[in-house]
Amino acid sequence: MKTTRTPSSISSPAIKVRDVEKVFAANSSHSVRALNDVSVSIAPGEIVALLGTNGAGKSTLIDLILGLTEPSSGTVTVLGKSPQEAINNAQLAAVLQSGGLLPELTVSDTLKMISATFAQPLDIGEVAHHTNLEPILSRRVGKCSGGEQQRLRFALALLGDPQILILDEPTAGMDPGARRDFWASMQHQAELGRTIFFATHYLEEADNFAERIVLLHKGEVVADDKVIDIRSRGEVRRITAQFDGSIPPMSALPGVTEVTRTGDHIQMTTSDSDSLARHLLNHTGAYDLTIRAHSLENTFLALTDEHS
Repeated sequence: MKTTRTPSSISSPAIKVRDVEKVFAANSSHSVRALNDVSVSIAPGEIVALLGTNGAGKSTLIDLILGLTEPSSGTVTVLGKSPQEAINNAQLAAVLQSGGLLPELTVSDTLKMISATFAQPLDIGEVAHHTNLEPILSRRVGKCSGGEQQRLRFALALLGDPQILILDEPTAGMDPGARRDFWASMQHQAELGRTIFFATHYLEEADNFAERIVLLHKGEVVADDKVIDIRSRGEVRRITAQFDGSIPPMSALPGVTEVTRTGDHIQMTTSDSDSLARHLLNHTGAYDLTIRAHSLENTFLALTDEHS
């Protein structure tokens, strides 16, 4: 269950990306603009999802925040300093999709090795408990499943007790059970007040876990708002109703774009839910009306289509 939290009142952003462009040289005569005039500010304690289709620029933006690449123009700061300095101070950590593990070491040895690199690491046993690694501590990393290796990467990111966690498609390749367990562990970290910025292509993860969504499309920010406000941008609602007696021709009503019938229930998709609801209640035998916002997936598709 998502926990509603109030971001810290600290004035300095946890992450600030300002007017960033990133251009990659494909060859001597051609370049690719991965990010174009991107600005994002994330407050301490916020949980923000980064969404976008393949090639939207999500991984490039995350690489910039982690200091793995430099912007062609614009600035990126983490807690008011460079990403490299924040990482060196153990204030910023990441859970990436792959890499960074030695297959011949055990899970326990890996935790001990990385723990030794921090001046004040968290207790290994506590981290292993919260990331559900206790049953596999003696297992070699190379024998761990993809989901288990991802939980290990998560644990390694926590060892330095960072203020900010960056996640790049953290549950890619996980089965549904592993994904559920991963986000349960991440929820605990959110409740501790860590700032969390994660890229995902699972829209339900953003819907269930994030407080805010940044939507990238073709290298530009096309939406940046609270989840509920992002969903409402589609300006489409679904009304479900039951009827006494005959059912009038719903598709002829203004604003109705789709009608589906299941037994005595009628579901209507409309761009003007208020007017349709009033009409149904005042001029038909409709009852038990339910109005729902369009799904995040539908809004995501509408926003990306709008900017294509």
